[in-house]
Order: sequence, then C-alpha cells, then structure tokens
Amino acid sequence: MVGESRPPSWPRRLLPELCLLLAALCALGSLGTLLSAPSHLGAPIAWGLLAGACVGLGLRLEGRLARRRFVLHFRSETLRLEHLTWAPGTTRTQVIPFDDVTSVEVVHRPASGRRALLVAWRVTPEQPSRQAALVEHILESEEETLRRVSRMLRNAFGLKASAPGGP
Repeated sequence: MVGESRPPSWPRRLLPELCLLLAALCALGSLGTLLSAPSHLGAPIAWGLLAGACVGLGLRLEGRLARRRFVLHFRSETLRLEHLTWAPGTTRTQVIPFDDVTSVEVVHRPASGRRALLVAWRVTPEQPSRQAALVEHILESEEETLRRVSRMLRNAFGLKASAPGGP
C-alpha cells in the first residue's frame, strides 16, 4: 500500500520559486551595476548578498513544504517513510518494522483546522517513542476515509483494533 501527502496550496508551492526568481533578478542587478560602474563595489555586493539571501530563503521554504509518502510492505512487514527534501531527487527514508509501531492516531491540528495521521514507534523499550506524520492537511470532508485508513493501519501493525464508531 502506498500513500502520499496532499500537495500544499498553490501559494505555498509558488513562494520558493518566486524567491529563486527574485534571486536571479538580484544577481542580474549585481552584474549590471558591476559592469556599469566597476569602481563602485558597494551596490554590486549588496545586490549579490540579497541574491544569496533570496536563494537561502527559497531553499528553506521548499524544505518546509514537508512532502512525504509512506509504503507498507506486507511481505517484509515494514513501513517505509519517505520525506522529500529540498534538493531535487533526494529523499530521507526510514524503514520501520511493523512490530516496532506502538500507535496510529488521527489528530486535529488547531492552527490549520485540519487533520493528520500520525504513527509512533519505538526501536527499543529503553528509547523514547518517535513519531512521524504519514499524511497532513486532511480536510474535514475526508475524515471518515482517514478514520478507515487509520483502522486498517492499526490492524496491519497488529495494534488493538478500535470499534467501528471509534477513532
């Protein structure tokens, strides 16, 4: 079974690209002022620093989009979590055995008013429990589907099943 996070809203997707476009314009401004007045270095340096700041902001915003996906491997009984990072083609992957999963929860995010599906696991009993969001930004209209997926995941991980009317 494969699941992917919902794509972020279009303003959140466009903001990193706009920052990189602004960085390119600042770099052109730096080059233009350097070529027009080579003896005055203050303005080209300022434009260059602004371009660098825009690139850094764009990469940081891209990384905060938190695109993720998860894959359940029933044959090997593992959950693979993939978190797409800001660099193209790179992902951060974690493989978690079903036996290490301790809970699957549907939580309400007060800031956005939406729901998320969280999974918690513990590698060894001595270590604290770790937690990751499988899916974020679930609309209220999709809550019933989210609860069904949550129950299915609990059963797959061998956790105590909830009643059909419960979480």
